Amino acid sequence: MARNGCSWWKERSERVAKAKRRRAEVFLNIPYDKKFERLFIAYVAGLTALGLVPRATLEIPDSSRRLDKILGIIRRCKYSVHDLSRVELDRHKPRTPRFNMPFELGLTVAAAARKSWYVFEAVDHRLEKSLNDLNGTDPKIHSGTVEGVLSGLCDSFVREVRRPTMSQMMKIYRSLRRQQVEILKQAGANSLYRPRAFRDICVAASALASKIVI
Repeated sequence: MARNGCSWWKERSERVAKAKRRRAEVFLNIPYDKKFERLFIAYVAGLTALGLVPRATLEIPDSSRRLDKILGIIRRCKYSVHDLSRVELDRHKPRTPRFNMPFELGLTVAAAARKSWYVFEAVDHRLEKSLNDLNGTDPKIHSGTVEGVLSGLCDSFVREVRRPTMSQMMKIYRSLRRQQVEILKQAGANSLYRPRAFRDICVAASALASKIVI
């Protein structure tokens, strides 16, 4: 019996190790602003709870050839998530809308054939007006809420092996919010939208997910 138990544990450990090596990467295309921080953390918490690895342009250091590096991340990722909820004019002169998110969605559609991409929005039916080339695509409407983001991720990645509950994802999210100040302090950053801070919050989320999601 002991031998069978050891054999079972070895097989399980090998399956876990293989699953970790195969963790799919997700290109996360979101607005980088202070008001979006809650939803940014929700995306990181939800994706890691689902056993996925968030990737973002935040990883790219300030340098030349930025567009090539964005395309490189997109091509490496199996999936991508695009939040197009920031279509309004900003408050700073000259007042302009955000074009980065729809631009990077266009890059994804063109460069990542046969890969899955998902669109998120805050307002129902607004995408039909703001980007009607996507008519026929059903965006996930999160209504600007953490719960809406997590629910949309669950629906988008329903075929993934790991299927956390909303309660488990919220637990990861709340813990990340509590750790936010310390993460920024350790990273020497004043914003989560910095390369080191992004990496550290993803590492923290992954550690939490491994403990909370069974």
